[in-house]
Amino acid sequence: MKRYLALFLSLVMILCALPLAIAEDVENPYEDDGIVIYRDADGNVIDLGGMEITVCDWWSSDWHDDEPTTAAGEATYDYRTWLEETYNFKIVQRNATTWNDSPSDFTNFATTGGDENYVWILRAGAYLAPFKAGLFYDLSTLDCLNFSDEKWNGTVTGLLSKDGGIYGMRPEKAEPRKGVFFNKRLLNDAGVDPEEIYDLQAKGEWTWEAFEALCEKLTRDTDNDGVIDRYAMMSFSSHLLPAALVSNGAGFVQVDENGKYYNAAETDAFLEAMNWVMDMVSKYEMKAPEGAEWNYFESAFINGEVALQVHEDYFAGSLANMEDDYGFVFFPKGPRAKTYLYAPSDNIMVIPACYDADRAWKIAFAYNLFTNPTPGYTDDWKNGYYQKYRDERAVDETITMMREPEHQFVWYSDMVTGYDLGSQYIWDVYAQATTPAEKAESMRGTWQAYIDEANAN
Repeated sequence: MKRYLALFLSLVMILCALPLAIAEDVENPYEDDGIVIYRDADGNVIDLGGMEITVCDWWSSDWHDDEPTTAAGEATYDYRTWLEETYNFKIVQRNATTWNDSPSDFTNFATTGGDENYVWILRAGAYLAPFKAGLFYDLSTLDCLNFSDEKWNGTVTGLLSKDGGIYGMRPEKAEPRKGVFFNKRLLNDAGVDPEEIYDLQAKGEWTWEAFEALCEKLTRDTDNDGVIDRYAMMSFSSHLLPAALVSNGAGFVQVDENGKYYNAAETDAFLEAMNWVMDMVSKYEMKAPEGAEWNYFESAFINGEVALQVHEDYFAGSLANMEDDYGFVFFPKGPRAKTYLYAPSDNIMVIPACYDADRAWKIAFAYNLFTNPTPGYTDDWKNGYYQKYRDERAVDETITMMREPEHQFVWYSDMVTGYDLGSQYIWDVYAQATTPAEKAESMRGTWQAYIDEANAN
């Protein structure tokens, strides 16, 4: 008996030292939610062999270490744990790099290789060089990824496609970006019902003309001394001018019918938008006080000095202590646009090209599962936005529309190396040191050289 007991204990120790093995038949608590168990050609549950995968970003903590605080969070934790146990892998998303270092960290790894199994998240504007250098794995060759599935962002997939291959992915809708924040108290003081802004947007009547009529009401001489002391708006030039361009279906770079980039900064739609928005600046925008910080426009809105501000959606996270209530709508629609438009600027997810096909397939298989919606919580995305915004209409109407492809305009200059729109165009035009047409003409040769290089590659 002692010998049998010793043998039994030895077997237990050996088994505990082995990687988790998958039973041929596994329990599936999510079967009623349409979740299937994936098996190989022999009918066995796919086994990733205990592979550990890291999704590299610059903001997350390891989801394994996070205590769920909501029913949705607990459900997601349970679902991902079941996936890991079923397919024998572990995946974490963590801040494995920094915002500044992520491009170089990725390039170094993709060039030299290593034992780590990575999915890298790269920010907009930082993926062009490694893409051109061939450092992204061709995801179209991995049959575990079906980019016709609803969860994949088609705009990102399209931008990162080349010669039939797909080199970048985003398993979520576009992130909302530039819109117009408005101060409800200041609108009421000017005799404007704040809900009217949402109503105009809902009816498709939130146009340049409507915006200008609102600015005219909000720009006032409140003490009757003959001097304007209340201006309608104040924004950062690199927010305001691009938003106005996009609202008219215009951008610095566009793509022709042959898929080639071209300089669009002298088109009618572009110049119409620029001339209009600079006229608005001259009439209705408050100037920063002498010696003010570059971002004084933010405090001006928070403190109720101006009623309107064009800013990124994330600005709502800075308004928790704002005394006045506020709302958020699209930038108004230009005369050449059929609907409200904004330009996404999304992070993308890539797999390093240094991996062999088997390794890349396993990483992609696990990441695909990890990014699937939690069963029963497919609409949970709104909760985070409700916590940021003061009213539901900002989320249920504006943010909801921004997530839909028909409201998204591709900002192609992000795909052309060399463009620095602030120093090359926006700042001089905004300062009225030159006209939009004159500045575009002066940059024509420089930009064409960038475009020619991009088209050649």
